[in-house]
Amino acid sequence: MSKVTIPQLHEMKRNGQKIFGVVAWDTHMAAIADRVGAEIVSVGDTVGKNMWGHDTMFEITMDEMIVVTKAVRRGVKNALVSADFPYGPLQEGPDEAVRAAIRFVKEAGVDLIKLDGAADYPEAVTALTRAGIPVWAQFGLTPQTALALGIPYENQAGATEMDEATVNRLVDEAKMLEKAGAALLDFTNSGPVAGPKAVEAVKVPVIGGFGGGPWLDGRVRLAQAAVGYNVAALDKEPTGYANVARVIHDALNECAGDVRAARQIKGQPGRN
Repeated sequence: MSKVTIPQLHEMKRNGQKIFGVVAWDTHMAAIADRVGAEIVSVGDTVGKNMWGHDTMFEITMDEMIVVTKAVRRGVKNALVSADFPYGPLQEGPDEAVRAAIRFVKEAGVDLIKLDGAADYPEAVTALTRAGIPVWAQFGLTPQTALALGIPYENQAGATEMDEATVNRLVDEAKMLEKAGAALLDFTNSGPVAGPKAVEAVKVPVIGGFGGGPWLDGRVRLAQAAVGYNVAALDKEPTGYANVARVIHDALNECAGDVRAARQIKGQPGRN
């Protein structure tokens, strides 16, 4: 597989080929996603809440996002690497957004920047594009906007029912973001009515995570959720593709048994 490019993603949309993205937060998960052939490996700002135990998604800092993005970059050879802004740079204005994006490019080697709630900041989309930094513009009921509205992150996927006026507004936002210069769109919680209309209304790919579906140009999935990595999978069978948490639990339990029985652990010299 050769290095993925944004024009290639645009061609995939024109050809009706679906784009696959994975949210990853460490080198090995990113490398696995890259080996699978994901077109995009996205470093989401929800790493603080979903990986590091933060209470909210607003706690993650720019310095922390740089560290985790650098780790992901090391694992990726072919996919496009995207990074989310933490809450702050986008809200502080176009100049601060450009400074933060340049830092992501220079320090972490990202290929594009994903902007949460981009429909409220089209001037930032344009400013980053003019600076030569491709933008993946996220709109709809996004993680940050949902939190501001008091909608729990885990409940967002169900918030896809909308009236005709809302559908029309979201389609207009898709057009506006494309005109502002966005290279890709991330329509969060698009639903099966607004989603297809947005796809048809713009030439750039429309990709979605929560609340998306096969009606979009592609999907992005959180790796931990897809494989059942989180500790919650020990108590409730996950609805994704595997239960990695259970595999890890059982392996560590077996390792503990060897240690407590005074046996050499697997993978170490002297194992019988």
